[in-house]
Amino acid sequence: MSLHRRHLLVAAATMPLGAHAHHGWSSFDADRPIYLEGTVRSVRWQNPHAELQLDVPAGLALPTDLAQRAVPAQTAPVDGKALLAKAVLPRRKDRQWEIELAPLTRMQAWQVQEIKPGTALSVVGFTLRDEKGDAVLRAEYLFVDGKAYGLRSGPA
Repeated sequence: MSLHRRHLLVAAATMPLGAHAHHGWSSFDADRPIYLEGTVRSVRWQNPHAELQLDVPAGLALPTDLAQRAVPAQTAPVDGKALLAKAVLPRRKDRQWEIELAPLTRMQAWQVQEIKPGTALSVVGFTLRDEKGDAVLRAEYLFVDGKAYGLRSGPA
């Protein structure tokens, strides 16, 4: 192996992961569902999962009807009503969040149309433990265009 190629491999192996690094479920606090809403800034509609950047307003408030929202049945054993009732606002005040949605095959199973920049939506999901690191939320429920989607698994 040439010295130049070896330096490239070492450099690539030691580069820090960016904000778009894939996060495993164990990094997320599944005991503390977070509510976010805002306007989509950008979208990456690709695998391993669709992602979007969400601009969150400064005066974000928890909707009074959140616990009463209808959520669809999923094949995974998720108590959607309890999850929505337990949802809180994030403690951190980031105005932009990365939202990790589901793999494209699951988005298709739910018949979620490709989300475009400028779309208003809300989401309930889980952020990194103690809200440390990047402002990332893994979506459990997505609310867009008057519809609710459960993203943990496929539709029941």
